[in-house]
Amino acid sequence: MPDTYTDTPQPPSAPTPLTKSQQATLRRAIRLLESQLTASEVFSNPTTVKQYCQLQISLERDEHFCCLFLNTRHSLISFERLFRGTVDGASVYPRVVVRRCLELNASAVIFTHNHPSGIAEPSRDDATITRRLKDALALIDVRVLDHIVVGTGGTTSMAEQGLL
Repeated sequence: MPDTYTDTPQPPSAPTPLTKSQQATLRRAIRLLESQLTASEVFSNPTTVKQYCQLQISLERDEHFCCLFLNTRHSLISFERLFRGTVDGASVYPRVVVRRCLELNASAVIFTHNHPSGIAEPSRDDATITRRLKDALALIDVRVLDHIVVGTGGTTSMAEQGLL
């Protein structure tokens, strides 16, 4: 057991609030990435998708669970924040995700959510909800391509880690 709290690894510190100029720059960067995602095959460049997800939700103080809804060519139909939680979790309802996929006529999805702690490692709960969503969406022939966990310092692709 550590003698003091400083002997344990520390998570990344909370980000400082952005200035109006920085917020405007961030919005421009998101629009630029959105134009790339809607103009090309989304999953042909996972790095761009991870950057986009990080720009969208890495600075949120609460957990946000979002979906990138994709068409048959894997181009972006819509990015939506479906659920918002607290500092350590968000309730995710498969029926809401299924309904939204049907409304948008999506053929595939990429899930993403942030960890307000800053650490981008998937938890056991993350793997469980991903499995539940994948099973529910398989019933309506919607493919789950990835689940990206976003922290303040980076992202983790559950597909790249073999967790899908």
